[in-house]
Amino acid sequence: MNGSWTAFGGDLHLDLTERRAAGAGLRAALEDALREAVQDGRLAPGTRLPSSRALGEDLGIARNTVVEAYGQLTAEGWLSSRQGSGTTVARRAVPVRDGRAQGESTRTGPVRGGRAAPARVRPTVRHDLMSGRPDLSLFPRTAWLAAARRALATAPHEALGYGGPLGRIELREALTHYLARVRGVRTDPDHLLVCNGFQQGFGLLCAALRERGARALAVEGYGLPPQHAVARAAGLSPVPLPLDSDGALVDRLDARCGAVLLTPAHQYPTGAPLSADRRAAAVRWAREQDRYVIEDDYDGEFRYDRQPLGAMQALDPERVVYAGTAAKSLAPGLRLAWLALPDALVEPVARLKALTDTMSPVLDQLTLAELITSGTYDRHVRRCRLHYRRRRDRLVAALAEHAPQVEVTGIAAGLHAVLQLPPGSTPEAELLARAEAAGLALGSLGWHRVDPTVAEDAAPALVIGYGTPPEHAFPAALAALCEVLRTA
Repeated sequence: MNGSWTAFGGDLHLDLTERRAAGAGLRAALEDALREAVQDGRLAPGTRLPSSRALGEDLGIARNTVVEAYGQLTAEGWLSSRQGSGTTVARRAVPVRDGRAQGESTRTGPVRGGRAAPARVRPTVRHDLMSGRPDLSLFPRTAWLAAARRALATAPHEALGYGGPLGRIELREALTHYLARVRGVRTDPDHLLVCNGFQQGFGLLCAALRERGARALAVEGYGLPPQHAVARAAGLSPVPLPLDSDGALVDRLDARCGAVLLTPAHQYPTGAPLSADRRAAAVRWAREQDRYVIEDDYDGEFRYDRQPLGAMQALDPERVVYAGTAAKSLAPGLRLAWLALPDALVEPVARLKALTDTMSPVLDQLTLAELITSGTYDRHVRRCRLHYRRRRDRLVAALAEHAPQVEVTGIAAGLHAVLQLPPGSTPEAELLARAEAAGLALGSLGWHRVDPTVAEDAAPALVIGYGTPPEHAFPAALAALCEVLRTA
């Protein structure tokens, strides 16, 4: 991007009617309209204006009138004109019309006593250790570009048209084989649906369950509040299940819930895997009650100190919905995720997907399919797994040296860890405030609690993501974290 904007032909809207009605001539009306557009910021510095011929045709005025107006505004410094480069808005300070000093913030906060209080300016985040985010510098740009070229070169013409809501067959076929090989998922292309991130897929599932008469959704006692908000928006009330070292207590499931949302391979955020007995019990409940299990396999590729746990979906593909995503392995900005659906949910979820956005973007689907089938995706995941394991080891070593009072849990997999502080330590809210003042972004375990009104006697705990900082910034982020914990 060079900072220039282009506006050709009909892309520039100027209304001369009121100025003409007030008695202004054509040229004067045009000059006033252009000045106002620049002053208001509608025409930003560097914006390229239409040619005099094109603007004259659009406004129904003589070309010479436009040439003269452009010339006058150029002389005044509003516009800039160079031979062969056309006419652009001059790169000059835009006058502020209400008398405020330029650059002064106009943001306001809550109204207090009839006046708007200034908005609180948050300290700059220098070290991002929020959970749930990958190191975006690992994105395989070169490999992605090469795969995109190959995919586009071989794609049939019809691939660029309107497609079905399930997604491109190339990606669904590639995912069928990949998920079976890597996660043990039992599905086929006709039961896979590609969606724009897990959030959309989960929302579609909640809406489909609501259509079937569900009124509640069982969830793990700690999880992601935005997911709970999605369930509520679909008309499902989240019902929390307690957690222990073996995951969710699924024996608390009851018939009022239309489904249960679980993270069985690596509970988010506590990190505990769901035990084999509880996996079987959850599936048994779904069969007996004609209900469903939604398996969120959000970081299934990243296992370090244990054998990979296969997908729970393999226990009963007709009762377990498997949800996977490329958000951690590639980048959340791709908005690529997928659902392996039981037969009874394919039609309602696909129908809702079609109503939502018709289909997911095609080119990214074709590119990911090419990455998977060529083996490039596997190689990339292995590189990422090694990278994040080293990150985790450095985090654990730094805490052992500088904050030995902190217990680190949930680190056998994933991109985050839970830091359990001793009883009597600084409360979570105060710790977060100290971290924020130091430019350090952290998360607390309490924020993830489904019912924030439930008082717990547990010691404070932080949820630390070690994936986000680029490699050069990671040592400084660790040092800042240890300093905050040292005084906790």
